[in-house]
Amino acid sequence: MTSVIPQNPTSQSVAALLPKLHDADSDFRYMSLNDLFNTLNAGHQGFLQNDYNTCARTVDGLLKTLDDRNGEVQNLAVKCLGPLVLKVPAEILAPLIEKLSNLTTQNSVDISIPATALRTIVSSFPRPVYGLPPSKASQDAYSAISKVLVPRLVGYVVIPHGLKNQPEPPRGMLQADTENRLDSDAIDVLTEVARCFGPMLQDVEIRALQKALSEILENDKLGSVVKKKTVVAISILAAYFSDGLLSSFVSELIESFRSSHLTLVKRRLLITTVGSLARSVPQRFGPYLKTIAPFVLSALSEQELDEAMEDIAEDGEPNPQVEELREVALVALEGFLASCSSDMRAYTQDSINAALRYVDHDPNIANEDDEEMGGTQSAEDDEAETDGFDNEVDEDFEEEEGLSDDDDVSWKVRRCAAKVLYTIISTRGSGDLLEDGTLYQKIAPVLVSRFKEREENVRLEVLATLSTLVRKTGENMDVSTASFIDDSNNFASSIPQSRKRRRGGSDASMFDTQAAVSLSTGVTSPVTPPFPISGPRADLAKLSPVLLDGIAKLLKGSPNTTKQAAVSLLKDVVRVQHGGISEYLNQIMDPLVDAIKNSNTLAGGPPAVSAGAAGSATGSTLRTEALALVSAIAETHASSVLLPYAGKVVPGVVSAVRDKYYKVSSEALGAAEQVVKALTPPRSPVADQKHQTHLESLYHVIVNRVTANDADVEVRQRAIHALGVLLARTSGAEGAKLVSSSKRLAALEVLHDRLNNETTRLSAVRAIDTVSALALDKKDFKSVWVRSVSLELGAQLRKADRTLRGASLGALKNLVVNPAGHANLDDKTTQALVEVLSPILNANDLHLLGLALIILAKLVKGNAKKVVNDDMNTALCTMILAPLGGAVLDAFLILLRNIGEQGVGKPVMQGLLKDVGVTGDPTVVGKAIGTLLVSGGSSVGVSIDDFAAELQTAQDDQRKCLALSILGEAGLRMGSSSPLQPSLFMSHFKSKSDHVPLAAAVALGRAGAGNVGNFLPVILSAMDDGSSSQYLLLHSVKEILQSAGDARADVALYSQQLWEKLIAASQTEDNKAVGAECLGRLAMNDPKTYLPLLQNYLKDPNATVRGMVIQAMRYTFADSDETFDHVLKPVVIGTLTTMLNDLDLENRRLALTALNSATHNKPEIILPDLYQLLPLVMKESVVKPELVREVQMGPFKHKVDDGLEVRKCSYETLYALMETAFSRINIVDFFDRVIAGLGDEHDIRVLCNLMLTKLIILDPEETVRRLDAIAERFRIILSFKPKENAVKQEVEKAQEASKGVLRVSVQLNNAFPAVIGPAISGQNQTWRSYWEWVKKDYSGQIHSIEQEVRNQNV
Repeated sequence: MTSVIPQNPTSQSVAALLPKLHDADSDFRYMSLNDLFNTLNAGHQGFLQNDYNTCARTVDGLLKTLDDRNGEVQNLAVKCLGPLVLKVPAEILAPLIEKLSNLTTQNSVDISIPATALRTIVSSFPRPVYGLPPSKASQDAYSAISKVLVPRLVGYVVIPHGLKNQPEPPRGMLQADTENRLDSDAIDVLTEVARCFGPMLQDVEIRALQKALSEILENDKLGSVVKKKTVVAISILAAYFSDGLLSSFVSELIESFRSSHLTLVKRRLLITTVGSLARSVPQRFGPYLKTIAPFVLSALSEQELDEAMEDIAEDGEPNPQVEELREVALVALEGFLASCSSDMRAYTQDSINAALRYVDHDPNIANEDDEEMGGTQSAEDDEAETDGFDNEVDEDFEEEEGLSDDDDVSWKVRRCAAKVLYTIISTRGSGDLLEDGTLYQKIAPVLVSRFKEREENVRLEVLATLSTLVRKTGENMDVSTASFIDDSNNFASSIPQSRKRRRGGSDASMFDTQAAVSLSTGVTSPVTPPFPISGPRADLAKLSPVLLDGIAKLLKGSPNTTKQAAVSLLKDVVRVQHGGISEYLNQIMDPLVDAIKNSNTLAGGPPAVSAGAAGSATGSTLRTEALALVSAIAETHASSVLLPYAGKVVPGVVSAVRDKYYKVSSEALGAAEQVVKALTPPRSPVADQKHQTHLESLYHVIVNRVTANDADVEVRQRAIHALGVLLARTSGAEGAKLVSSSKRLAALEVLHDRLNNETTRLSAVRAIDTVSALALDKKDFKSVWVRSVSLELGAQLRKADRTLRGASLGALKNLVVNPAGHANLDDKTTQALVEVLSPILNANDLHLLGLALIILAKLVKGNAKKVVNDDMNTALCTMILAPLGGAVLDAFLILLRNIGEQGVGKPVMQGLLKDVGVTGDPTVVGKAIGTLLVSGGSSVGVSIDDFAAELQTAQDDQRKCLALSILGEAGLRMGSSSPLQPSLFMSHFKSKSDHVPLAAAVALGRAGAGNVGNFLPVILSAMDDGSSSQYLLLHSVKEILQSAGDARADVALYSQQLWEKLIAASQTEDNKAVGAECLGRLAMNDPKTYLPLLQNYLKDPNATVRGMVIQAMRYTFADSDETFDHVLKPVVIGTLTTMLNDLDLENRRLALTALNSATHNKPEIILPDLYQLLPLVMKESVVKPELVREVQMGPFKHKVDDGLEVRKCSYETLYALMETAFSRINIVDFFDRVIAGLGDEHDIRVLCNLMLTKLIILDPEETVRRLDAIAERFRIILSFKPKENAVKQEVEKAQEASKGVLRVSVQLNNAFPAVIGPAISGQNQTWRSYWEWVKKDYSGQIHSIEQEVRNQNV
């Protein structure tokens, strides 16, 4: 039977299909239902609204087909109910629900069909949105549910709805019959009602449903399936409990716990219930844990364990119900710790003890050696212990599993205990428990002892928990320690410039390619950093012997899943300790190489269900993980340690590189790269025959992967990078002994060829960059290759891909700057390079401009006449009009200096004077002209006297400012030979101009930095006058201190006098900021003398003085050297604590900015003790009512929050700490402040939105736990509507706030799509409701944001 569904069906279209529903042929019935389903979906919203007869007949027909013998017909009938209830009149809904709730199937085997139909109807109804008025459609749907379905569920009329003498409904669907039977599907119906219409249910209805569910829980004769569904229903319904109802329900649970007739089954059910409530409503349930947690912990107590063991001794076998009780207690405990972390802090030790008690609970095996693993042991203890370990781990795992009885469920208890420990480490591993040694001294030894676990799932959970602990330790490493760790993906051109410009630094670093690229190619042999005396890393070091011994045993004869988890754990240990396993390589290398070579090992054992790294281990994933471990070992251990194993490792890596699976091959190439670094000088000073053989093997397989067109693109790109490292590390005379000249030249041609290929071009550019930077001999290249590669790199500068352009220019810079490459440049190539660089000489891309200027500065030397031409001069004069600064300005001045030194600066000088002059920034132009003036001398056609005369004769302010800037720069560069005198500059301090006095002060300081002995005494003498020029003189002093460089010794002669005058001059409000900077810079010159003085001033009773000192300290954090850091380190935490506790509000704000600067610029001395400062920062983020005052503004009253700026600074500091020290922040407290900030002022909300986007990545688990709280805050923001008379700024703020919330909502939805799925428990129900509302009411904006996010990802 085929039929065409009309585009605009009518009620007659539906009526025509109804007779076939009663056909004897099931196929006709099915096809009719299918047509009916399509017709109902195609019809408009009201096409059945006025045809009650057809609606009634349709309902009767569907009810009949629900009792069909054919299951497919039944399912399709249920499916039709969804669109039907959206099209029929509201008056039909209540009778339909009533008929369905009373439907008894006679012909169907499946008795759940009526309940399934009810759930379909409820879920299809238009749903209300929590917090907003319901629509008419959702109100009609709720009315039908309230009138019919709720009474049918509970068995009596809950709300009369104005009807009198209503007949009593039959026995409730949630009420057991006389034989204590209850259809569990009825609970599913209630769950759907609560999930979809919870916001509309009235309190009396919620109480009635809760009472019905409680009666089910109290009925001891009902089955476990019914009870489990009841617990889920309660957890979902609990989100809508009033505070009173929740309190009374929890009180009932507590009384049940206290009952003297409490059975094991009842106790298990109660614990399951409280565990689900903790996940469902954590914020509201948390306060009750003070009473409830002891009941759960008592089920895990040592006393009950001893009693159970006594029963086992008597009966001969464990009681399964006792094991199930322990399992649910551990699951509930995990829920408490994960969802209510703050409330569970009082029970931390109890929770740890309970988990440790049961993580090794195995009643089938007597654990005689457990006590030996309970703490840090001596060498003798270790020997004694490993005997017992060997007996269990070295045997085949299949034999061990034979010990397990099918009825034994104790492994579930052990797995749940391991999960509890995992949760404790996850939530508390960034704070006190890690720092005070609890995690390592109590938990870690027990976890290691469980490596002998006979059940695979438990063993994987143990390994995953230990891996988490080790990673948490790595997150808390000092920055100084972390810097030992190499990043193999860095390239020479991508070495970041330091954010700090060290005083007295030179521009030599711009041309030092060897030092820069050594960071990324492992030039120096790694050294394991010394372990601290105390702290997490010291604890890990103490645990390492027994931990590594256990891992070594797991790598022998274990299933693949265990091997992979063990390898992953070992890799974490290597990375965190930066090596430290050299003594165990003899045990580890053989099984590790076997795992790398053998691609077909698929060991037996159950599939892993752990969240750990070995969740789904296969031969390929094990090989990939093993190769990553080899890479880490080679990267972090000295070459002398690795060389004995090279004969085993290299063949294994070579075979893995040839593997067809791209992930294995790609990871193998990464390992090959690290092995190359270990085998080549200077890390490995010996270049013998064995080294050459190994490197030739690696060379051939790498080149083969580079040239193989059938290889995956990722593999070829990784191989190109490895080839670049191989060529870079075998440069020079020593390298020639390892890789022959012919092979080297052939490999360079391969790189040139890959440079012409679109898919591998960027990788080839970066490889050439590395080779160019580390080249030691001009014989490493051929002039023809250098010319062709240089021109090809130059050609890439015209491409649209900015990443490619930047990498190409970086490679070109290293090729030109390195003497080995520069020696192969001929005049023709040089001229060609100047031509390709000319289009970049503009301010459109300052990053590219800086690199281009460095290249030209190098080319100018020795070949100036061919490089410097009219086009370049014009470009230089044009770009100086742009706002140049930082490294770009430094490179520009270096180029001008080189041009001047080569005697070709006259045209540039003329252009700067005629074409630029006063049109540019006088400060920048003055530096350029001053640099060229001094370096070019007489060749530039003007002298310093000309500018001195110009200063005296110029009439307009712009010319005077420019002349002053030129003279100041010239004085700085000429030093003591400068003819300039202080009076020349100070005579302009009293100018009536707004700009000239400050320009004169800056010029005085720059000139004084070049001739301290002549200028500084005059400045100090003038400061005694106390006149208005004092502010200008402070600027001069600042310039001297900032630009003195090598003349700091000259400044030191006057430092005491300068300190006293700075303290006196900085007392006034106008001078405080610049005076503070001067004090900070002076303290950096002599920290041992002046840092204690600054500390003393923090106790000054004058708030202004304390504020000045706080600002001075902030400047020292931003720009100081290692000498200062050495003096600062012992006192910095105490100093910051004093600053953050200042009584003055403004000073606390300044202190927060100082801490922000310190964490950015001096993380290595701040982060280890950051935990002392974080509580002070978080305290400032709390709204203080005493700082909110009411101000009368005309007829209106306006609230002013004096603490807003401090709170804003506090949140800015917390945001900054996410970048540098997130692992040291207690995530529970931090998230509390973020969620609180979502309800604060606009600027703070914006910051908190940014924090949430980062938290999605940094801590997804805690973010999921907080989704409900986030949803509540977001709903308030989106529901806020500005008043009609609101000003434009307020309206724009509200719109911006809404857009920001929607953007974060989309990101959260994309990050956690599973949370939005069907609710299987009460967890995240508020978020699901919120997201459904947002999708409906803000669909257009959501679609636009989602499209924008997709475009950004592309």
